[in-house]
Amino acid sequence: MRVQGRYGLLLAVLVGSYLLAAFNGAKLATDVQVILFAGVLLIALSTSPLPGRWPRLIGAIAVIGSVVAYLTSLNGSRVGTASEDLWKALLLLASAIMVVRRVLARRTVTIQSIYGALCAYLIIGLMFAAIYAAIGHLDNSSSFFADNQPANTQTYQYFSFTTLTTLGYGDFTAAQNGGRAIAVLEAMTGQVFLATLVARLVSAYRAPERPERPGRDRLPEDVDGPGDDEDRD
Repeated sequence: MRVQGRYGLLLAVLVGSYLLAAFNGAKLATDVQVILFAGVLLIALSTSPLPGRWPRLIGAIAVIGSVVAYLTSLNGSRVGTASEDLWKALLLLASAIMVVRRVLARRTVTIQSIYGALCAYLIIGLMFAAIYAAIGHLDNSSSFFADNQPANTQTYQYFSFTTLTTLGYGDFTAAQNGGRAIAVLEAMTGQVFLATLVARLVSAYRAPERPERPGRDRLPEDVDGPGDDEDRD
């Protein structure tokens, strides 16, 4: 597989990861996300121009750390679950940096650049969802959301992407100052991302030109037909 074609695969993995957690509330789906996010980082590393053995080293750390995070969360404690969520956020942060760096390093804007920007946008939304989940698990005093709204993987992702896109439906809002501060940071990140990187890429994108076939642009009247010689006389 060529490097420039891997952003499509990365986009598919991200969408699949989101849908898996959105439609399955079981803990297994949440744990599988750790594996998927490690895969996201590995795919991002395969497109990154990091020198030397850095990609292999970071990849090994991602795999080992994901296994440790999964084992830590098996005891069901709040700290173990929060550690798993923080590890997810770290994996996604590294993935976003790799993808954005690669997209900006391209001299020309191609369809793969657009795919890469979309991947980075989804990664940011999933990363903030993991941060919200970690905060919710670490805070024993109250629920993360106001009015004791249910706090789980589905609602964290929903809240994250409605905040990132600044839709702000209002059905889920952060109850504590820490969650509100991070929500504001996410909203600002989403606005800056769309207004700068994505808008710049879309405006600079040019579809690849197809080679013209000989005689393709000739008009029908340019082709001599029967009787043309007589008309000239």
